[in-house]
This record gives sequence, structure tokens and C-alpha cells, in this order.
Amino acid sequence: MRRRGWALVSRAEVFGRNRPLLFSIAYRMTGSVMEAEDAVQEAYLRWQQASEDEVRSPSSYLSTVVTRLCIDRLRSARVRREQYVGPWLPEPLLGEQAREIESKADLEDTLSMAFLVLLESLTPVERAVFLLREVFGYEYAEIAALVGKSEANCRQISRRARQSVAARRPRFESSPQQEERLMEGFLQASLGGDMEALLALLSEDVTLYSDGGGKTRAALRPIYGADNVARFLTGILGNIPPDFTVRQTRINGRPGLVGYFGDGSPQSVVSIEVSEGRIMAIRLVVNPEKLGSVPPLESAERGEGS
Repeated sequence: MRRRGWALVSRAEVFGRNRPLLFSIAYRMTGSVMEAEDAVQEAYLRWQQASEDEVRSPSSYLSTVVTRLCIDRLRSARVRREQYVGPWLPEPLLGEQAREIESKADLEDTLSMAFLVLLESLTPVERAVFLLREVFGYEYAEIAALVGKSEANCRQISRRARQSVAARRPRFESSPQQEERLMEGFLQASLGGDMEALLALLSEDVTLYSDGGGKTRAALRPIYGADNVARFLTGILGNIPPDFTVRQTRINGRPGLVGYFGDGSPQSVVSIEVSEGRIMAIRLVVNPEKLGSVPPLESAERGEGS
């Protein structure tokens, strides 16, 4: 039997070439670094055991395995998220993994915390079809094979998902420069306890989401309105210990902040969403289980994960 071209290269090398794409799909599907890593690792184990007859294209085979694993994980995660304490936010992604995903997908906006939250409105299959088509550019015939649906059904699912996401997206786009400027001002006003400066940066209908997952203190419900959000922020920042440190970095490809305990371990991650020149949403992740991939302060200051 004639060996396929890919079979002439080691399986580990073939998998390594596809790994950035697989992680990119899995992270956007699950909103979790840990879940994405688990799905990619499971795909690797199946890849090692697959016969050559099963695999016409390594990329298609591996994408199929990861997509179906993530659909299964999302279905079980829905029950857990219904029981989640307080608002649920995606696990933040920093550093080399984020840059790797950006370069592969070439769509930085689809990595943002705001975009990942939007995807929560979709069913697992809708999420898979939408991402594979709109972010990764798969043809409908390929998507049908990946998710086990007909091509016509995938077209309908894609249209429905696209409409759902579009209806929830902000009407006004922001520039990277504008986001950087607002984040810098937000940091200075918050740490300085300057209510007036903070209010000038916030949209009147701004919303703050605080994800503690019941593991640490956090607001159990979203906080609405500029005055309430500003008071909440100045209140918690007024009680931070003197050895608490905040560093600007990029969170999911966008400007963000990481707060560190005195021992250098991460305490919180902050990202913002901007519209019409003001901050319209603030997402604060303090659940320690979601900060495992955030590098400690010493690494961050050396540029690892910035």
C-alpha cells in the first residue's frame, strides 16, 4: 500500500504544525485555556492511535476531533454554568498563546473577551459552525463533515448564528489607539481614586461584570451605570494592600490590566469594551481557577506574557 505524503513525516511533527490551529479552535469554542489544552491533548492521543486509512488529511482529521470534543465539553459545561456563582467570564489568555492565535486566525477581534461572551448565546453546534465558517474560513462541505450535519443544515445554522451575534454586537467600533488611551486613563483614575476622571471615561450605561465563581469575593450580579461602577471600583481599590501591583498588558489581544498580590501571584485580570469613545463594559476576573495561565509578576516584568 502506498504511504500518503504526511505519513512520511513523524506524527509528532505533523501534530505540531497543526497545534496552533487546534488550540485556536478549542479556546474560542470553550472560552477556557484549561479546557482547550485538554481537548488538544486528547486529539493528540487519538492522532497517535489513528490508522493511515482513517486519515486523508491530518488537518481535517484533527480539526474534526477537536471540534467534536469541544461540542461535547460545551454541552456538559452548560449545566455547570447554570449553577455558577455570579457572572461567568472566559478564562483570560495572555502572552505567546494569544499572539500565536492572532497570527493564525488573523482576526484579533474574535479573540476578545467581549466576542467570547457573545458566543455564549449560541448552542454548542451553532458556536462550532459559526467559528469554523466566520473565523477560520472553512467551506460548508468541510464544516458538515466536521460537525456531522448536512451542508444545507450548516448553512442554516451559520445564518442563524451570524444574526444572533450581529444583534448583540456594539454598533460602534473602536480603534486600538482609543482603547489604549482609555485603558491608561482608567488605570490612573482608578488607582488615584479620582471619581470625576473615572466618570469621564465611562459610558452612562456601562456595565461591570465580576467573575469570582464563589472562590473569592466578587460582585454576584452585574453592576450597571457609571456612578455605581465608579463607586464600586474606588471602593475596592481603596482597600488594596500597599504591596499590590498592577501592570498593563494585553488580554485576549486587547489592552488590559493584571493585578498581583505581594508575592507576585496574579489576583485579577481586567479587560474593557469600548464604544463611542467611552468604556461601555468592564470585565473583572478574580476567580483563582481562571488565572492559572497568567504569568507571575516576575515573568511579566521580563516580558513573558506581555
